[in-house]
Amino acid sequence: MTDTAQLARMIEAGSGRIAADRVIRNVRLLDVITGAITACDIAIVGDRIVGTHHAYEGIETIEGHGRFAVPGFIDTHLHIESSLVTPQEFDRCVLPHGVTTAICDPHEMANVLGAEAIDWFLRSAETTIMDIRVNLSSCVPATGFETNGATLEIEDLLPFRDHPKVIGLAEMMNFPGVLAGDPGILAKLAAFQDGHIDGHAPLLSGLGLNGYAAAGIRTDHEATSLAEAQEKLARGMAILIREGSVSKDLEALAPLLTADTSSFVALCTDDRNPLDIAEEGHLDSSIRRLIGRGCPLHHVYRAASHSAARIFGVRDRGLLAPGWRADIVLLDSLEDCRVSDVIAGGKLVTPESFAQRRPVAITGLASVKAEPVSAATFRTPAMPGRNETPVIGVKPGLILTFRESATLARDEEDNLAPDLEKDVIKVAVIERHGRNGNVGRSFVTGFGLKRGAIASSVGHDSHNITVVGVSDADMATAVNRLIAIGGGFVVAEGGAVTAELALPIAGLMSDQPFEAVAHQLEILREAARALDCVLPEPFLQVAFLALPVIPHLKMTDRGLFDVDAFDFVS
Repeated sequence: MTDTAQLARMIEAGSGRIAADRVIRNVRLLDVITGAITACDIAIVGDRIVGTHHAYEGIETIEGHGRFAVPGFIDTHLHIESSLVTPQEFDRCVLPHGVTTAICDPHEMANVLGAEAIDWFLRSAETTIMDIRVNLSSCVPATGFETNGATLEIEDLLPFRDHPKVIGLAEMMNFPGVLAGDPGILAKLAAFQDGHIDGHAPLLSGLGLNGYAAAGIRTDHEATSLAEAQEKLARGMAILIREGSVSKDLEALAPLLTADTSSFVALCTDDRNPLDIAEEGHLDSSIRRLIGRGCPLHHVYRAASHSAARIFGVRDRGLLAPGWRADIVLLDSLEDCRVSDVIAGGKLVTPESFAQRRPVAITGLASVKAEPVSAATFRTPAMPGRNETPVIGVKPGLILTFRESATLARDEEDNLAPDLEKDVIKVAVIERHGRNGNVGRSFVTGFGLKRGAIASSVGHDSHNITVVGVSDADMATAVNRLIAIGGGFVVAEGGAVTAELALPIAGLMSDQPFEAVAHQLEILREAARALDCVLPEPFLQVAFLALPVIPHLKMTDRGLFDVDAFDFVS
């Protein structure tokens, strides 16, 4: 809260009558509304810009050296858990890339721990330099077709509704429940009609899309084609162009971002891990790629800042102008979005900034409660009277999967075997919350594995253990090691573990620095390539095999699930 004395100082400093707290001297300021570039100073008092387009004096000076100044970037939808590090490590990892605001949905951790996860994220968000905002997880569990660790009803969400870090209701992924008028879903939607409600409706079209948007749902990040995005835009939904570690929609959606649409388009990552961030960047990568594909430059920066703030009702940021929050990114190049310094909340971000944060106690340890398995766990009996077996089809860069089929060989006990020539291997999902011990089994194509197994306790959205493999014995080795380390990623070959990353916080996040996580991911990638895996990001691709709200064919602990029919494969 800004008091009257502080407000008076802001007015006086902006008017040039007193020195500002700090001045960024000699920058080229990009106006994301008009595209104009102006050489000037930026004066700051507290966390607010008080002056631009003039020269100013400040108690502290930051030399701009003629660099470009743009508003801080806003990631409009992400799950910090999918960065595989804590919110504080995410802060340290991503803020130097110019992301000064992140709107997260702690949906992944909430599916393991329930309201405890939301409380932990809010407490963490109060300590970070980046402004982390929270949308309250709307679908825990995501569906009734899998086993998860917790349930969040409207009564569980309402105590958090007025927290200053809370924006609104997170992605409403149960769109069949919306259209069917599910009472629990309607209660959540009704409670947030005066706030923001985030959307999640892959491939929803026509009258169904109208009904979904009629619920007051304002955004969608699941559009994977230009036609889908245009239809949703025409229904009044803002489009969040997503480019994550697995879901890569920027190429398809870049033509959507024009001078006409940029006020209704924003950027998000959804799921992006530290290795990809180290190699490619974060939103800075999306910005440079959109500009490289011909999107108008200042409209790209508008989408990354002002449009994002407007869409989500964060009204104090997104412009470099007096009266606006001092979230500022200094760039050596506008076209390449080369970030050299970041000012967050009026202060220059340095390594010492992160060292001054108070720690937040870790929660969610010992959440992997599955019992050890054996090779026999993965025997897959043939379906009576059926020669062809449904197979999940995976394609790089998509969390959409496809329904394919294969005729597989049978052993003497009528169990189906992988077919390596056709790239058909086993997939299983093992319930890990200690509720029922379910194991769902089927087959998948697209990984290219010729040997071994890959297991993950990151399994959107219920986060059971998902394992793919050629060998039942290696699948058991990978899963048992995963249980022993409290969750994470494991690669196994020839009865031995060849690489692993422990994720002991809810089976989703490491307690280590993001640099260590990135290094372990490199080792895991190499171990996956040694199995002849052809996917560039196999671990998160494994994680999305168990997501039964994304078409078309998925695997849950209760069996193979047809998302289009919204029922199990018989």
